[in-house]
Amino acid sequence: MTVVVADTGELEAIRTFKPRDATTNPSLILAAAQIPAYQDLIDEALRLSRHRIGNDAPVEAVVDEALDEICVIFGKEILKIIPGRVSTEVDARLSFDKEATIAKARKIISLYNEAGISNAHILIKIASTWEGIKAAEILEKEGINCNLTLLFGFGQAVACAEAGVTLISPFVGRILDWYKAKTGKDSYSGPEDPGVISVTKIFNYFKQHGYKTEVMGASFRNIEEIVELAGCDLLTISPKLLQQLRSTESSLSRKLDPRNPASIQPKLQIDKESFDQMMSEDQMAREKLDEGIRGFSKAIETLEAQLAHRLALLEGGKAFKHVVHEIFMLNDLDGDGCITREEWLGSDAVFDALDNDHDGRLLQDDVLSGLGAALAFTRT
Repeated sequence: MTVVVADTGELEAIRTFKPRDATTNPSLILAAAQIPAYQDLIDEALRLSRHRIGNDAPVEAVVDEALDEICVIFGKEILKIIPGRVSTEVDARLSFDKEATIAKARKIISLYNEAGISNAHILIKIASTWEGIKAAEILEKEGINCNLTLLFGFGQAVACAEAGVTLISPFVGRILDWYKAKTGKDSYSGPEDPGVISVTKIFNYFKQHGYKTEVMGASFRNIEEIVELAGCDLLTISPKLLQQLRSTESSLSRKLDPRNPASIQPKLQIDKESFDQMMSEDQMAREKLDEGIRGFSKAIETLEAQLAHRLALLEGGKAFKHVVHEIFMLNDLDGDGCITREEWLGSDAVFDALDNDHDGRLLQDDVLSGLGAALAFTRT
């Protein structure tokens, strides 16, 4: 009925459940990066990144490069286990920049291609903003397959299908979260679940009008949601819920049938004006899209801070020295070799963390010795 996709960056879980495909996002990569067994993969990404952009590159540039390397390295490891496709996400902070999204997608694909992996095994994940959808439309024409994520509204889905994207990931559980918070209702039965209803509507519309875009339900909160979407093209499921499904004994009937869509809806034509109008009228989709972009962006920023710290350990302080140089270039306004509180452009808390001798002046040695504390502070 349905292709099962593993919604995780954890390699052992993928080995356990043996899905055809796998999908990751910044939060999942961040979680996987905390597992000691994967530290070698992180270190490999940092070393590759330093080699690619040079010994004199500042730490920020190395970390930026390493973010792409890490996503691709995890993707390559996943593809050693699964036969199908892995989804790799574009930086969520680029969600409203079409050209930057296209450039980042091309770079990610090039890294996979350099490793001998064809485009057929990769889906580039892009947030379902108007700019993201238009970027995906261009990428698809170049043979780069896209997975449009953070999709909550019908207008987003129709725009993706019109753009000819390979796959969409409507977020079932996050839609349910919004309705539970808004209504105060603790639970919904499977057929009444707002996320299930949303994906069912999208699936039937796509099949009725002959769109080739695949529908992959995502972000599930319980197995009832999964059961109600049996027959959907794909479902991406967390290891926890895969385990619950594995241990559940009951009959499973098809609820969605691509050959017999259950509802008839007129075909829509979506341009930017109508897209914006549909989003403005759908409070849930608008709020959840914004929340999702902010959440994924925060995960990336947290991972960046951890990578900077790890790079410094690997390079014996070289990376810290790069950061110190950058800090002084930015903050030493009068060029006298120290930074006063008045010159400092950051927060007082970070200044205090760096000012080890509490004299109100930061020398390069102060910043160098206190940098680890500052990084720890910014992660909290």
